[in-house]
Amino acid sequence: MRNVYMDYAATTYVKPEVLEEMLPYFTEKFGNPSSFYGISRTTKMAIDEARLKIAKALNCKAEEVYFTGGGSEADNWAIKGIASAHKNKGNHIITTKVEHHAVLHTCEYLEKQGYEVTYLDVDKEGFINLDDLKNAITDKTILVSIMFANNEIGTIQPIKEIGEICKQRNIYFHTDAVQAVGNVPIDVKEMNIDMLSLAGHKVYGPKGIGVLYIRQGIKIDNLIHGGGQERSRRAGTENIAGIVGIGKAIELANDNLESHMKRMTELRDRLIDGLLKIPYTRLNGPTGDKRLPGNVNVCFRFIEGESILLSLDFEGICGSSGSACTSGSLDPSHVLLAIGLPHERAHGSLRLTLGEGSTIEDVDYVIETVPPIIERLRNMSPLWDDFLKKGEN
Repeated sequence: MRNVYMDYAATTYVKPEVLEEMLPYFTEKFGNPSSFYGISRTTKMAIDEARLKIAKALNCKAEEVYFTGGGSEADNWAIKGIASAHKNKGNHIITTKVEHHAVLHTCEYLEKQGYEVTYLDVDKEGFINLDDLKNAITDKTILVSIMFANNEIGTIQPIKEIGEICKQRNIYFHTDAVQAVGNVPIDVKEMNIDMLSLAGHKVYGPKGIGVLYIRQGIKIDNLIHGGGQERSRRAGTENIAGIVGIGKAIELANDNLESHMKRMTELRDRLIDGLLKIPYTRLNGPTGDKRLPGNVNVCFRFIEGESILLSLDFEGICGSSGSACTSGSLDPSHVLLAIGLPHERAHGSLRLTLGEGSTIEDVDYVIETVPPIIERLRNMSPLWDDFLKKGEN
């Protein structure tokens, strides 16, 4: 039996080159960067070097890069920090119905604190309507937070255009780019991005480390208080090994971005074409260059995603039915519901995401393995039985 990992959107392995750079900072290079002796200066220099690598990849200044405990913390900091710092100007935030829960739950929390949040609708492919964004802006709007690329269906939003709208209206624009970094080109200056979140474990770096880019001059309150680390904006002794790891991982991703995108797109389209040959199967999200290169999300009618995942696992294939952060939920994906799928069809979703370890042989094995699984599960499904009897659409 093959072992095929196709859940790279959930997490990635740490590349050997990344681990190699990290290891010394667990042992001999262990100094606290806030101290003044030699081994502490060594760790401080390592942090500075990692900051420069990330700044190069995003096209920003090194002093605009702040290290966090992950993507969720970065999202929380951006949204809560702006809300708190600018509450005298306004209390209105705009986001979308298809955001990661790190954004949605943060906005829901702020609603309980008296803030108003507009959740923009999306079309059947997951895109916002730019006119809807313009019309939602009021004189109380202080922040727009819209994800760069969707973690479930791969939709890449028109980020540059969103940023331009926010810039013209003097509103801060934050984007959760956790899925986008290392998979598509990002330029925070060209795209008019004020704040951007990313996470190390999505780009072949370690878990427990993330970044929030904050454009210089933005007034934002701290989320974590304590010492003076991260230029007094994010307290806590630095995760040196993690910072070194995320710096190296993003450097590698940036250096190989063009070839990575090309290969992932070819594998993605091969997998989509193969799966769509199964009757009563639909692709969720857009096609072409408006979709993340390695993202495949399909719905199989008349069966549930959990049954598919269990059957795939038995065949050595790792996939998901949506976001890894909500994998224990029995509710259908909020993203699939937002693009207009009824509950019963949203329950039959399968997300397969490709990465650097993926091969043509892996893709072909999945294409060969999935059809008999779907046929077997449908033959066990009362929904399929009713469909055959009634000939419903």
